[in-house]
Amino acid sequence: MSQKIRVLIVDDSASVRTTLSDIISADPDLEVMATAADPYVAVERIRQEVPDVMFLDIELPRMDGITFLKKIMSQRPIPVVICSSLAQDGSDAFMQALEAGAVDVVAKPRVDTAQFLQESRMRICDAAKAAAHAKMRGVAKVAPTIRAPSPDVKVEAKLTADAIIPPISDARRESLIARLPVTEPIVAIGASTGGTEALREVLEALPANSPPILIVQHMPEKFTTAFARRLDAGCAVTVKEAEDGDLVQPGHVLIAPGNLHMMLVRNGSRYTVKVAEGPHVSRHRPSVDVLFRSTAQSAGRNALGMILTGMGDDGARGLLEMRQMGSLTLAQDEASCVVFGMPKEAIQRGAAVRTLALNKMAGEIVAFGRKTASASGGVA
Repeated sequence: MSQKIRVLIVDDSASVRTTLSDIISADPDLEVMATAADPYVAVERIRQEVPDVMFLDIELPRMDGITFLKKIMSQRPIPVVICSSLAQDGSDAFMQALEAGAVDVVAKPRVDTAQFLQESRMRICDAAKAAAHAKMRGVAKVAPTIRAPSPDVKVEAKLTADAIIPPISDARRESLIARLPVTEPIVAIGASTGGTEALREVLEALPANSPPILIVQHMPEKFTTAFARRLDAGCAVTVKEAEDGDLVQPGHVLIAPGNLHMMLVRNGSRYTVKVAEGPHVSRHRPSVDVLFRSTAQSAGRNALGMILTGMGDDGARGLLEMRQMGSLTLAQDEASCVVFGMPKEAIQRGAAVRTLALNKMAGEIVAFGRKTASASGGVA
């Protein structure tokens, strides 16, 4: 029997603690070690036994969640997942939490319908398992072995990008590659656990005239708005949450909205994005696989695909399709990943042309933009 992942829940709402406990306890890989209504009670629990993962609310009595998180990270780092209902008004707080060391963020569970409860269950349990594998600063962590997903989420797990974008045949692929002209470069990036800080590092290093970039970061709805706004404030490139029909243009970064898929669409010599609802693909919405497949079919050799830190296999299939269509494909190396899950899957499937350290990614984007623009006669 594999050791279960022990979870500490810190939330001042008794109903939220109960709901989270029920969700986590129902997963065979997880167990609730303890619950706490405020940070002081949580500290006493930690003194008795250190959890593998802590779910932490931001608004707490006696000490706010951000202050508590900073104290934990400075004294005894623990993988922390922020579990909050804060959206626009709390955007600064939740971004501060990620910058302070939280490895992921999830919305508080919704129980108003069976579908919302099911989606919350899948997201919360996946976040706990990913966090248990996260590399903490200054702490060597060995996480328990993870078994297959629970039976009640296997239906969602089986869905691929076929559910959103029809695949192309081998003959059609060869035809598209032959006919696709060399135009402006497009960069597509996928990330999950640990990706918020990884993306910040990459984007802050880019010049204002960088190639257009499309990003899928696994994150709940509304939180992506705050994430994009925070990145935009610190980057030379313009960063925004994508809207349906947005033009893809140099110097601009579009981030897929939480709970919606984003696809690249070619309109003549221009690119736009389609933002739409749809089923979870590879257990996620937005899905990296959906973005990568659409990029493969619309941009082909004009595209650069990058898969960064994260748990699971979302993006591995799509990155392979990009490589098959002539795209340059890269995976973040293990040493610089918070969780070496998604990149590892892509590497094992032969999807990545090569691996690269995170601090080399920005330079690769700039070099790719220059090379593709030169091949197209200066179009960039």
